[in-house]
Parts: sequence; structure tokens; C-alpha cells
Amino acid sequence: MAVISVRYIVNDVDAAIAFYCGHLGFREEMHPAPNFAMLFRGDLRLLLSAPGGQGGGSQGTADGRLPEPGGWNRFELEVEDLDATVAELRAAGVSFRNEIVNGIGGRQILIDDPSGNPVELFQPYR
Repeated sequence: MAVISVRYIVNDVDAAIAFYCGHLGFREEMHPAPNFAMLFRGDLRLLLSAPGGQGGGSQGTADGRLPEPGGWNRFELEVEDLDATVAELRAAGVSFRNEIVNGIGGRQILIDDPSGNPVELFQPYR
């Protein structure tokens, strides 16, 4: 399968690395500068960029808009046991946007990384 890349703008690259690697099973591939890191989880490559850095992904646009963390677009990580995962993350002090929601295809919940970027945790109905 092809690698899928997602870029998140984060306020603190080191805090984001600790969050994604420590809580969500990512591994650090590279961290060549304070304002950029590349993480992997399976076929998902997560690019972390601090706003206003020298890299292309953190630069503003010609009309003056600047990248910033947050919003509602997100990637989804499938988990085997959503209740157990939620309990573990709550105990670790992870920030949640909502409670578990029962949807059409499964159950889900949204967590925030240290910069306020959402990640959806999803347990499909089997």
C-alpha cells in the first residue's frame, strides 16, 4: 500500500512528537530542525510543522494567511477497544473534544493533540 501523508501545523514540534509517539503508537523518522518532524504509523506519514518556519509547509500564502493549528479536518486511527483506549488516554491527561459517539459504521471519539489538532479514534462495528 502507498504511504499517505498528512501535515499538521503544531505550536510545539517536540510536544507533538511526545504526544503522537507516546500515546498513539507513532515512531519518529526524522527531526532535522526544531520546526519540523516526520512520524510514521504503518502507512501513515505525519508531517509536523511549526507555523512560520523555514520549511514549505509552514509558510504563509501570498494573501497573508498563515498556517495555524486546530480546525475540524482530521485523520482517523482505528482501535480494537475504544473504551479501553479512552480510559488509558484519559488517565494520561489527553484532551478530549467529546464523549464516545455511536455512528452508522462504528463508535468514535475526538482527541486533541497539544496544539489543538483533532485525531479521531474509531472502533468499527464488527
